[in-house]
Amino acid sequence: MERIISNGPKEEDYSLDTSLRPRKLDDYVGQEKVKDNLNILITAAKGRKETLDHILLYGPPGLGKTTLAHIISAEMGVNIKITSGPAVERQGDLAAILSNLREDDILFIDEIHRLSRVVEEVLYPAMEDYALDIVLGKGPGARSLRLNLPHFTLIGATTRFALLSPPMRDRFGAVYRLDFYKEQAIATILERSALVLQIEADEDGIREIARCARGTPRVANRLLKRVRDYAQVKADKVITRAVAIDALKTLDIDNIGLDNVDHKIMRTIIEKFRGGPVGIDTIAASISEESDTIMDVYEPYLLQLGFLERTPRGRIATHLAYKHLKLPYTKAPPQASLFEQQATQEEL
Repeated sequence: MERIISNGPKEEDYSLDTSLRPRKLDDYVGQEKVKDNLNILITAAKGRKETLDHILLYGPPGLGKTTLAHIISAEMGVNIKITSGPAVERQGDLAAILSNLREDDILFIDEIHRLSRVVEEVLYPAMEDYALDIVLGKGPGARSLRLNLPHFTLIGATTRFALLSPPMRDRFGAVYRLDFYKEQAIATILERSALVLQIEADEDGIREIARCARGTPRVANRLLKRVRDYAQVKADKVITRAVAIDALKTLDIDNIGLDNVDHKIMRTIIEKFRGGPVGIDTIAASISEESDTIMDVYEPYLLQLGFLERTPRGRIATHLAYKHLKLPYTKAPPQASLFEQQATQEEL
């Protein structure tokens, strides 16, 4: 069963993206530093009548990287072409996309870290020199042909910044990190979404949903729709604090946005491995989940809350995790190494 609070995109999210997505930078809530820097970048480029520099946006899923790309396109008054790293499998795929761009267009590549190294090699001269190098033929008779491209802006988005190759990272002139949103910012987003979707909700009901949204607008909007359904069936179609609490309980979401999977991860570390440290692969095997999924989906928010710590030896559950689960904090001292045990026996 797929998690309702997963920050990855679901099919139901796409149907509302168009209506809920802000169109202007001024309407974009949160990420103030990123907004200020982008405003300067856009204003300067428009003043000089130049193409925007290449931009890289990174951070956890669901924080608005795609939305920002659309806003940049609208603010610049140019077209945007959208693709993703996994969709560009061969050099020819990227060459076809690049050759169809027009002057000042924006090319948005989501999950850009998943581009193959072979495809990246085609992208380097396109980003630096606005040129496309094509090899015609094979073997000794092969020859290289360089085609000039119109000036364009590449906007890359990634959830795994460390997986980008250094040559790729260095070719972006502006790199911005998107962080989890504050509760007040999420509440503002929910108020706007409720207005657009014609959902009747009071301030306390909105704040209760915002508290459980894990600092992620995508999750917040999804929860708003589920609570709306509950209010329609079980209440008077009005989202109050009591209605929101009852609706979230039926979804197995606690008062800070954690579900049974998050609880299972923390309980596994605490109860099976005495609070850690324990390796991510061991945790994944214990709860029958992929280690990459734990790192990308579950772990970031637990780290943000201070419930987990990453150490060279593995993950550790903090006293905050014990407190949230209402477990006694009886962290056992780490076992001595074999060398230390032998040294102790010799002393005795």
